[in-house]
Amino acid sequence: MKNVLKNVSGTISRKNVSGTISVGVVGLGIMGSSISANLAKAGIATHGYDIIAKRRADAMRRGVKPARSIADLAARAPILLTSLPSSDALIEVASELAGNTGSAAIVIETSTLPIAVKEEAHALLDAAGVVLLDCPLSGPGAQARTRDLAVYASGSRAAYRRCAPVFEGFARTHTWLGAFGNGSKMKFLANLLVAIHNVSAAEAVLLAKKAGIDPALAVKVLGDGAGASRMLQVRGPMMVKGDYGDATMKVAVWQKDMKIIADFARSVGSPTPLFSATASIYDAAMTQGFAEADTASVCAVLERLAADWE
Repeated sequence: MKNVLKNVSGTISRKNVSGTISVGVVGLGIMGSSISANLAKAGIATHGYDIIAKRRADAMRRGVKPARSIADLAARAPILLTSLPSSDALIEVASELAGNTGSAAIVIETSTLPIAVKEEAHALLDAAGVVLLDCPLSGPGAQARTRDLAVYASGSRAAYRRCAPVFEGFARTHTWLGAFGNGSKMKFLANLLVAIHNVSAAEAVLLAKKAGIDPALAVKVLGDGAGASRMLQVRGPMMVKGDYGDATMKVAVWQKDMKIIADFARSVGSPTPLFSATASIYDAAMTQGFAEADTASVCAVLERLAADWE
């Protein structure tokens, strides 16, 4: 490992012709597209790859240089960042990288996935001399757009330090949390709170409407008091408008996160009664046609429940 880290240090300090670090982003969906755009804005030479051609074209308009394949991306950048939708996608990307490492020396893995899957990817890349960092992100797509993300980093501290300029290019803050996998554990804690705070924000917005209080005013006033939460701030306005089309976290994707958190909590024997209580609200959002809508649509679920009470 010492030799690997020594090589990592040498590779990452290498500058390209523009004088900046070169970074490659794998996965240009809601999160990856915003991350890559912000890296480009920060003056970092940013390359991107996604299996969907339209996403590659959109990224190019934001200053990101599209790559033809994973191998092409790995040949261009010593640091790669992955933002992927599933466990299968991560293993597929890790396997391809292990066979075509190119210039890649470090992979920053930002997806919310089971720790066992990340450990499998870690083993694949380690055998190829590539360091994988477990670095989930706290913040939905709306926050990613404005560089308002928190990075929960874990794994090699030396590699983490080398990646600090990259984190600072797309995130508000970043913290090293120790051993590989601790980043994911912290993300599970964060998303447990997000699940609860999102539903509680919806309850407050609906109660304001029912009580005859302007819900927009309620979101503003509550946001400056003891009941404030980031979910109220970010999703409260969507709930007030009842417009959930511009999804920064789709309900269908969130269901994946909910299962991962529930399984993890169960595996360590930690009860989560409030988190578990929100599950039925998100399930209802799925069955009521909000799978592709933002998770703020739980407010619409509660509104329909209220209509049934009348």
